[in-house]
Amino acid sequence: MIKKDGRPLVVEIIRTDVRDAARRDAKRGIRPRVYDPDAIPPDAFIIHQASTWMAMERERQTPRMLFGEFWLEGELCILFADTNMGKSLLAVQLGDSIARGQAITPFKMDAEPCAVLYIDFELTGKQFEQRYTDSSSTHSFHENFYRGEFDQMTGLPQDFKTFDEFITHALSRAIKRTDARVLIIDNITCLRNGTERSSQALSLMKQLKLLKTRHGLSILVLAHTPKRNPALPITRNDLQGSKMLINFCDSAFAMAESQTLAGYRYLKQVKQRSTAEMYGSHNVCLGRLERQNGFLKFVFSHTDNEIKHLRRYSQIERQRRAADVLAHHKQGLSQRQIAGRLEMSLSAVNRVLGVAGG
Repeated sequence: MIKKDGRPLVVEIIRTDVRDAARRDAKRGIRPRVYDPDAIPPDAFIIHQASTWMAMERERQTPRMLFGEFWLEGELCILFADTNMGKSLLAVQLGDSIARGQAITPFKMDAEPCAVLYIDFELTGKQFEQRYTDSSSTHSFHENFYRGEFDQMTGLPQDFKTFDEFITHALSRAIKRTDARVLIIDNITCLRNGTERSSQALSLMKQLKLLKTRHGLSILVLAHTPKRNPALPITRNDLQGSKMLINFCDSAFAMAESQTLAGYRYLKQVKQRSTAEMYGSHNVCLGRLERQNGFLKFVFSHTDNEIKHLRRYSQIERQRRAADVLAHHKQGLSQRQIAGRLEMSLSAVNRVLGVAGG
């Protein structure tokens, strides 16, 4: 996005971050650095001829698949879905799969087994144990699979200016302790408040990319979608928060509920940089949850066109929903409140009111 003055939005955000940091330092009595024209500043860019880059990169190993075309080694990937879709279950299944070096059928995995660190901001330890235990058995996770849970009694240490800075440091320590090569974070809203703001989202993605580069990681971050219309295909615009999140990740895929096959979910690629689109709207992958020896996991069965799994509204249903929207609007409810009550997307409510002249 370009602002009216011609500067890219990212440049403006960085300039704002620098100004805000200078103001904070001034309040703390920290004097700004004095510019020394004779000093040689560090180079911010690594520059080679394009042909040299090509030659250097030919020597590097091509990123291997962790979860088919959805997620490759070295990528910062986002998995997003509505609440109670099962994205946490899939994330744990992925972590256990990578730790064992065993692919989830039918997706390819040619990466070597490695230590996986799963940071769980959602469940307590007991809830996690109950989820993977049934009346007859308890699932045995691989020794390479580590789960981390945030200590709610932890305060902000004096050595850190912000809680976000402390969390990033704690993640770095946990990665070193476990020698993890794969990091899964459930979920992104617990890492940083206000990801709807471009500056906050950009700061978060920069920190995650720094962790990825510093420790040689592959990172999967879970995220939510706001209320959306199940009659429409799921897209990158359904990711909750600023578009900076999707812009700065390497890959992203979404999980949605089939409206025509009860109990089924489908996976869809929404962004990829290193592979071709294998599971786009014409070839989403369907699966359902099954419990096997205490392990609640997805079993994927077939692919299909996404349009066959979207909700189909009859003319009568459309008229009824439109009448409900107008009735709530007359009661003085905001569009956001109407969307929440009727479980509609905000854009759908806006469209009904626009047609009605409301």
